[in-house]
Amino acid sequence: MPFDLVKKTMATSPPPPEVDRSALLIAAQKKQIDAARLRKVAEKASTFIMPALFLSITLASWEAMAQAFPGGLPGPVQVWTESQELITDPFYDRGGVDKGLFWHIMTSLSRVGIGFSIAAVVGVLAGAFIGTVGWARKGLDPMFQVLRTVPPLAWLPISLAMLREAQPSALFVIFITSIWPIVINTAVGVRNIPVDYINVSRVLRLHPIEFFFKIMLPAATPHIFTGLRIGVGMSWLAIVASEMLLGGVGVGFFIWDQYNSSRISDIIVALVWVGLVGYVLDRLVAGLGNIVSRGTTAD
Repeated sequence: MPFDLVKKTMATSPPPPEVDRSALLIAAQKKQIDAARLRKVAEKASTFIMPALFLSITLASWEAMAQAFPGGLPGPVQVWTESQELITDPFYDRGGVDKGLFWHIMTSLSRVGIGFSIAAVVGVLAGAFIGTVGWARKGLDPMFQVLRTVPPLAWLPISLAMLREAQPSALFVIFITSIWPIVINTAVGVRNIPVDYINVSRVLRLHPIEFFFKIMLPAATPHIFTGLRIGVGMSWLAIVASEMLLGGVGVGFFIWDQYNSSRISDIIVALVWVGLVGYVLDRLVAGLGNIVSRGTTAD
């Protein structure tokens, strides 16, 4: 083709369309946003789907084991059949100890509330003292490390010998079992207070009470609530174990009474209640700790 013809053809042909880069950039950003939203939705869904999936697998495996070895631990179907009234109506009250699980749980929670509250107050104060005073830490820490390893039921004969009554004995077992993690974690938190905070308090000449509430407690709050979370779990463990031997109304007594009656299905239902209540207690203390931590940080 002659050169003039090629030149003429190029001159008369329309120019190629220009690529709109801003449109491509917007489209790419939109894809990224949509992908991020999809990942977020999938992550939220997995928090519900995965527990449900593993729970289903556990129940199916449990039922298969129960069918393969009859006469042993009842499976989920048998538990539902034998304890349907206990599951569907936990609020019945026929007088005496013949009550639904709700009332047994509430009785146990009331005891835990009293014993754990006393342990929390005493434990925080004792931990602050031990963490502040060097000679107290050296003298008491080894003893506390030994006492915290004593099982809850081992304290029960001592408490009965001292207090002579079931209710105070149960409260003492809760107190003596749950106080040690509170004391130890509070002491660790107090020892880890930044030196700058202590220097500021000295410059301002804060009163010891002011130092306790304005410096020590806010700085040690994360450690304190770690101890409280461990303590509330141990107090719940202690009351269930204690009530098995003390008798009366309470979830521990209910479990032991059903064992004596050979009602294993009712025991399994009660254990589920115990686990759920323990989880709720832990979440409540953890949530309170988050609220207090944010409040002290803001201050």
